Amino acid sequence: MKGNHKVKALPYAYDALSGISEQVNKWHHDKHYAGYVAKRNEIETKLDAMKEKAGNMNYSEFGELKRRETFNASGQILHEIYYDVMGGDGKPDEGSEVYKKIVEDFGSFDAWVEDFKATAMSALGWAILCYDPTDGALHNFLVDFHNNGAVWGASPLVPVDVFEHAYYYDQGPDRGSYVQAFLDNLNWGKVNELYTKAVK
Repeated sequence: MKGNHKVKALPYAYDALSGISEQVNKWHHDKHYAGYVAKRNEIETKLDAMKEKAGNMNYSEFGELKRRETFNASGQILHEIYYDVMGGDGKPDEGSEVYKKIVEDFGSFDAWVEDFKATAMSALGWAILCYDPTDGALHNFLVDFHNNGAVWGASPLVPVDVFEHAYYYDQGPDRGSYVQAFLDNLNWGKVNELYTKAVK
């Protein structure tokens, strides 16, 4: 049902992550992420209620709602994966399917980490390890806004939010330390589940 999306609970305690504080998790999850869910519901409700769905490329209420619909929907989805793949110790299982695929596609796990960090340092909004079914390969995609930079059909596996609200309280302008903290908290079992689901 449209306009009925629910905020998913944080899958671990607010203070469970190393290098990402309880306060940041409360703000980020309870305000930012929850805000995308609320706005997605509001937009979908407004779109359903519109009696005249007239579009215009210069400006129309319908067009602006449709633009913000994808922004908020993608914001909701990416944050849910972001939270779901954290809560671990950051240590990958070298026997897992996703680890072996990373090594195959990037040459080594360390090479993937280097590329992922460089992508995260270059993005305005997100760096996302994705599985792309068009070539059967893993890619680190750079996404400046939730709905700008996505690759159709690709499945997000490891999305790191690099908007400043995700790290400035804890790390200030040191985004690199935040990206490392994110990697140190990854639950690779969850990432492997997403990967095996994507390839099937």
